[in-house]
Amino acid sequence: MRSRLWVFGLFLASIGLWSGFFGPIQVLLAQQAEALAPEHKESALSLVTGVGAAVSTVTNPFWGALSDRTTLRLGRRLPWVLGGAAGGAVAMLLLAAAENIGQMVAAWALAQAALNAMLAALTATVPDQVPVGERGTVGGALAVAQTLGVVAGSGVAAATGSIAAGYLALAALLLITTVPYALNSRDTPRTEPPTSFAWSSFWVSPRAHPDFAWAWITRFLMNLGNALLILYLLYYLQDAVGLPDDEAESTVFALTAVYGACTVLTAFAGGLASDRIGRRKVFVIGSGLVTAAALLLFALVPTVLAAWVGAVVLGIGFGAYTAVDFALITQVLPAEDDRAKDLGVINIAAALPQVLAPVLAAAVLAVDLGYAGVFGLAAGISVLGSVLVGQIRSVP
Repeated sequence: MRSRLWVFGLFLASIGLWSGFFGPIQVLLAQQAEALAPEHKESALSLVTGVGAAVSTVTNPFWGALSDRTTLRLGRRLPWVLGGAAGGAVAMLLLAAAENIGQMVAAWALAQAALNAMLAALTATVPDQVPVGERGTVGGALAVAQTLGVVAGSGVAAATGSIAAGYLALAALLLITTVPYALNSRDTPRTEPPTSFAWSSFWVSPRAHPDFAWAWITRFLMNLGNALLILYLLYYLQDAVGLPDDEAESTVFALTAVYGACTVLTAFAGGLASDRIGRRKVFVIGSGLVTAAALLLFALVPTVLAAWVGAVVLGIGFGAYTAVDFALITQVLPAEDDRAKDLGVINIAAALPQVLAPVLAAAVLAVDLGYAGVFGLAAGISVLGSVLVGQIRSVP
């Protein structure tokens, strides 16, 4: 059994990590783009976040592969956690000092690269150190940490009073929350010689490892369905529900808070229940179908009351899904020596939907199906992502 102190350190470090991701994404980058390029703020923000997303997709499995092969006395994972936190803090300082969009792009790309090194290493510590029967509980703690990190990062960024102060506060939060984990990481050095690195190793054969392939596909589909709602919630409230702009913006924040609270509750509860029962798939499939039901409610009943109900149901479903699906994924990794790299490949399934969701939504809206069509598609995708979990054979 992993000590509570170790789990708490991992929990705190994860909060700081996700604060570093989402404080800029939800607040500061948009404010900065408007300040530096007021006439082209939308395109400027798209450029900054688009380059960042591309860097994230590429670097996470790459850092994971290097982490797997690290032979330092400090351990395999801890050097990348420390380096990622330090690099992320430096990137925040550079963002605070950015004077044009080009500098913003470079600094945010550095932030994504550094924070993904930290993410790859932290994620891999779970299969490294946590027994299979406890991974649902730890996965729940990490899901809660992610939600709290999003809230904390956005809150800190919004409360500091200036863009530069927001970045400085996030840098401090990132470093401070990493310290407890660093002091009690229990990371063990790699004693055997590492396998040689090859770019071809990033391809995991679906024929040789079908359960890993199904896990990737189902996570991709679930995140794609969720992204279609999250990215277009504001426009949905404005255009489908008919709220004025100011009221729509405040409602988005309130719905996100309710969604986050429900996610926190069900993530830990779902992970703990999964560990105690010793089953994963029934929780992943069930929570995925609950998520699909919430998306269908948004599609069919465009009212404020339905949006509140939908936020609650979505949080209940996606919280449990996130925790238990992570535990399931750790049980289908192809090779012990490539855990961090393979988890990085899985993380692509969470990042890629953020790029594809706008393309799908634009296609649906172009044929005049409206947001009922967008969210109906999201519900269908989520049902498919849930049902296909049944194709995973090696995990009960």
